[in-house]
Amino acid sequence: MEEERRVHRRVPLLVEVAWEGATGKYEARTSDVSATGCFIDTIGRAAAGETIRFTVRLPAGDWIKLQGEVIYEQRGMGFGVRFTSLSAFDRQRLEWLVKAEGYRADKQKQ
Repeated sequence: MEEERRVHRRVPLLVEVAWEGATGKYEARTSDVSATGCFIDTIGRAAAGETIRFTVRLPAGDWIKLQGEVIYEQRGMGFGVRFTSLSAFDRQRLEWLVKAEGYRADKQKQ
């Protein structure tokens, strides 16, 4: 079994994403989110090491503008992104969201 390398917990969360990279502009969604990164489900391609700009729609309806580095790609499925530009306020909102969704996911397992 592969050892978990992440420091921050990722939680399952489907939210709308609009992203732009070297190959164009796309609409997509996340499948999981942490305070420091996310996985973007998309048919658009982005290469590991590429910097993308994107916005994430929070469940309350407001948007967070982000920039991130593609860490890995799963061709035909999407890619993992590490946030590289995030205001302190937006980081705090993401941390709160991850805690709330983690709590909800834990409750559903019980």
